[in-house]
Amino acid sequence: MPSVHPAFAGRLHPPPPGGKLCHTMTRSIVFLSDFGYRNEWVGICHAVIDRLAPECHVVDLSHGVPPLDVRAGALMLADSLPYLRQDAVVLAVVDPSVGRDRDIAVRTGDGRLLVGPDNGLLAPAWRGAGGVVDAVTVTSSDIVLEPVSPSFHARDVLAPAAAHLARGRPLEDLGEALDAGTLVDLRMPEPLVEPGKIACEVIDLNRFGNVQLNVRSAHLDAAGFDNAEGLSVEAESGAAVVKRVSTYADLAPDEWGVLVDPRGWLSVVRGNPGNAAAGLGVGGGDLVWISRKRG
Repeated sequence: MPSVHPAFAGRLHPPPPGGKLCHTMTRSIVFLSDFGYRNEWVGICHAVIDRLAPECHVVDLSHGVPPLDVRAGALMLADSLPYLRQDAVVLAVVDPSVGRDRDIAVRTGDGRLLVGPDNGLLAPAWRGAGGVVDAVTVTSSDIVLEPVSPSFHARDVLAPAAAHLARGRPLEDLGEALDAGTLVDLRMPEPLVEPGKIACEVIDLNRFGNVQLNVRSAHLDAAGFDNAEGLSVEAESGAAVVKRVSTYADLAPDEWGVLVDPRGWLSVVRGNPGNAAAGLGVGGGDLVWISRKRG
């Protein structure tokens, strides 16, 4: 029989008193990261979860978060939260300072469990889920896989923590309690809204070149654009006159438009095969100004 790595010894299906194995109801795990698929990182985290909680279903929300972009990952997770199972354990890893940030697990006001680095990645999600009720730092020797790689806490600390929580392990078993007030926060900057003008910024670009802005429908209404059919969009490297549309099919090839995307943000788009990001010459964090169409 193949031997079991010491890191997993006694952790696969610990028998209850009496020595008989029992079936444990598990929660699913929703996994988000900036790992991509070039390396084995996503697969090896799946493998660790499979060893510790083989009954657990893992949903890969995305592994295409822009590399090291904590804010983009935080927004994606928070925007997706209403569509995730209430009892799912969230495992999120975008960690530019891996090895220095604390690894944490959080229980929210509505009962969700979130696992990730303490760098703000989880903050918008826990605010949308009723705030932090309990939080711990993941340090227990019963949870982490030793030796812990300084550069791969996702494999050795965070994935095991999520797996144990999914199998019903109490949050307090993972490590020492944390004061919620010490957790790193992250908030989206608000656009500057004036009558007839919005100053905003690019918060994400997708593979089709759509430019997501930190603007919601309420900001358009506050600027007086609720009935505007056409708007001017200006960036430092480009500008365009765009029309308000509800779907991509409303645009002719290369025609410019703006719409409220499925995540609720205003996006500058172009009819296929046009690329709005290339046309405006913008990247993440760049400033954009929206005004009523001139003339």
